[in-house]
Amino acid sequence: MAEGNNVLLGILAIILGILVMVFPLFSVFTASVLAGFAVIFLGIWLLVQSFGMWSANKGVSVAYLILGLIAIIGGIGLFGSIAAFSFLVSFWLYFAGFFLIMSGVMSLFVKEGTKGKGIGGAGIILGILYIILASYAWNPYYLALLIGIWLIIDGITLFFVNPSDLMKAEQ
Repeated sequence: MAEGNNVLLGILAIILGILVMVFPLFSVFTASVLAGFAVIFLGIWLLVQSFGMWSANKGVSVAYLILGLIAIIGGIGLFGSIAAFSFLVSFWLYFAGFFLIMSGVMSLFVKEGTKGKGIGGAGIILGILYIILASYAWNPYYLALLIGIWLIIDGITLFFVNPSDLMKAEQ
């Protein structure tokens, strides 16, 4: 069983997941606002980096300037736009699914043994699942359902898994 903080976070994630599924358009709108803010702040940070780098390297400074302006324009376009957010999420799911399938196929041919073949097969199956989910993520109602289900699963997982134990296992 997990610690008290993880149980509290799990309960909050489950409640948030249920709220996302009950209020789908408001939830996707809120997520698009938060994502838009994040991209705008990223653009502002890149602009600041651009001006700070001007004396050291003009080429890098210009690259930061261009990326910052693109990020600010993209963030403004994403801010509060349910359609743009749905498109972005769907695009990234297609992108990740494609690369999961490609890496799974490569693992099937390159890796030896049952473990390598299993990892390759799992990559292909997950890639196909990602592509199927991406086709549904275009619709904001389904996107909210996917986000809500993910939050609920994550919340339930926090009851049983202690993230600090995972960190210890990796070391």
